[in-house]
This record gives sequence, structure tokens and C-alpha cells, in this order.
Amino acid sequence: MFPLGDDNTSRRLTPYVTYALIALNVLVFFFELVGGEDFIVAWSFVPARFMADPAGDAVTIFTSMFMHAGFLHLAGNMLYLWIFGDNVEDRFGHGRYLAFYLASGIAATFTQLAFSAGSDIPNLGASGAIAGILGAYVLLFPGRRVTVALGYVVTELPALVVIGFWFVLQVFSGIGTLGTFEESGGVAFMAHIGGFVAGFVLAFFVKRQEAGRMRPYS
Repeated sequence: MFPLGDDNTSRRLTPYVTYALIALNVLVFFFELVGGEDFIVAWSFVPARFMADPAGDAVTIFTSMFMHAGFLHLAGNMLYLWIFGDNVEDRFGHGRYLAFYLASGIAATFTQLAFSAGSDIPNLGASGAIAGILGAYVLLFPGRRVTVALGYVVTELPALVVIGFWFVLQVFSGIGTLGTFEESGGVAFMAHIGGFVAGFVLAFFVKRQEAGRMRPYS
């Protein structure tokens, strides 16, 4: 189930932050290509290294969010950010959306850390923060139609189905790799789960706050 686009007819704001995040991820990937393995290891989040020196390694919590393990990793993440990020940004507003994105990424990193604190494998990628966007999207726009490719067939499905399927896959994959992160191909499934849950919860409070502002005075 490969997403191709969604319905943007109700979007009011130009998603400047989403565009900027995509551009920043692409720029950092260029630096990775130039800097090579030393650059990647230096700026990725390495759980064991962080546990040894949390203050000295804290910056990698943020820098790792904008790094990727290869072109396909980058392209896949940016596609999801392009499709789903603009609508969440439209609902939250630019500043709150940026804070939400970073908070989801931080939650994703620490969720993965909880399950692989002794790992020396560099953690990198925007997947955790983007998982937060998916969590918010499925809460805010569960019935929004998403265009997906199912094999050779292109069709439209509700966001609840598309993102729900993605999340269930992450849960089963994460359970299957508990304690074996090094043997799972280095895919941080628990980061995806943590980011998604954080995004869903944060969006819940935003939605509740909006409902409170709209409630008429008695």
C-alpha cells in the first residue's frame, strides 16, 4: 500500500514549514554524501554513546532527525512528509507545527533508546517525526481520502485504513525485533511507534483545546 497523494482542497495555508523541512533534509543528505561515514557517525544518535555522555551528545537528538541512510530512505520519508505534513501544518499553524514535529522526533528517539540503550548502531532519519505527523493526521482527518497504489491498481482509501495499516505493521515488526535491533536491519520500529503515539496524543490535546475555544459561553 504505497501512498501517492491526498485531498488538499480544504487546505488554507501554504505549508512553508513542510517545504523547509523537506529542503533541510535534502541539504543535510548532501552533506552526508560529502562528509561520508565520519560525518554520519558524528551527527547520528548512537544510544550507547548518548548514555555514556548525555550532555555532550544531546545535539544528536536533533541532528539525527535530518539525516538518512540512503536515497531511498530519504525519498520515502520526504514523500510521506509531502503528502501528510501540509494538512497537519494547516491545522496547527506554522509555529505550533514545527514544535510538534520536533517533539514527535524527540519522543521517537527516546522510545528507541528505551529498547536499545546499549546499541552502537547510529540512529538517523526523519521517520520518527513523520510518524508523529501520521498519528496526528489519522486523528484529525480519519476519513480523508488518500490515493494509494495497490500493486498495479491506483485507488482511494480512507486515511484511517492507510495509516492504520502502516501502524499495525510497525507494531508487529517492533514486537518481532525486541532485543534484536542489530539483527533487524537497523530499522528503528520502536521509534516509529513512539513517534506515532506522541503525535496522536499531542494532536488530541490540540483538538481538545480547539473544541474548548469553540464552546459557547453559557
